[in-house]
Amino acid sequence: MTDGGDKPAHSRGTDWARLLERLLYLFPPVIGVGIVGVLQDADPGVPGLQQGLILFGTFGYTVLTAGVTATIVLDARRVRRQPRASGNWRPRPWLNAAFALLWAPVVGVVYLARRHRQFGTPPGWSGWWLVVAVSLGTTLFGFVAAAVAIVFAIPGLFTTGVALAGTIAFGSFPIAIHQDAAYVSTESTSWNPNPGVYLGVAFVSLFVPPLQPLVASYYLVQRRRAVGTP
Repeated sequence: MTDGGDKPAHSRGTDWARLLERLLYLFPPVIGVGIVGVLQDADPGVPGLQQGLILFGTFGYTVLTAGVTATIVLDARRVRRQPRASGNWRPRPWLNAAFALLWAPVVGVVYLARRHRQFGTPPGWSGWWLVVAVSLGTTLFGFVAAAVAIVFAIPGLFTTGVALAGTIAFGSFPIAIHQDAAYVSTESTSWNPNPGVYLGVAFVSLFVPPLQPLVASYYLVQRRRAVGTP
């Protein structure tokens, strides 16, 4: 989506916006590893496991923050060099960078959401909705397994259910809903989901578990109405 026949900011040279997406996708797994390290009791059979997980999470978060900050600066500078293509949106590279250093995942998804309004987001595989559906089913299974485990005092079932649901949710749900929203926004004339907004909501749902099935269910219903599938 551009004006005056200019090529969009993502069409020349390194595609910084796509790199930003990929960096943001890595935050949930890295944060998840850090959380496991904080919550896990040290296993005597694996010396230093807990400390190693915490260190990995901390180091990974720092590296990703630096990557997101640099990528936003580079993309924002490119956008500002194309005033006609960017319309009224003139992102400030160093202001965005300052906030990204403080809270990179939030700044990253806000930047992508604003960028989508101007340039759109290139679609990928049309079947990402399947991964959203699997994430929804796995989360519901995790809730049921946790409830059964608590009622019948089965610690192993509780751990298995929560671990399975958490792993799939942290690893795939944000990616799937962001990618599929990009596809739907180009295919549907009745509904234009902003991929950046859905990525941000997916991040929030990882820390507010009941939100994830609500978001996934709403999205799948709206998708069915807009493009006829699933």
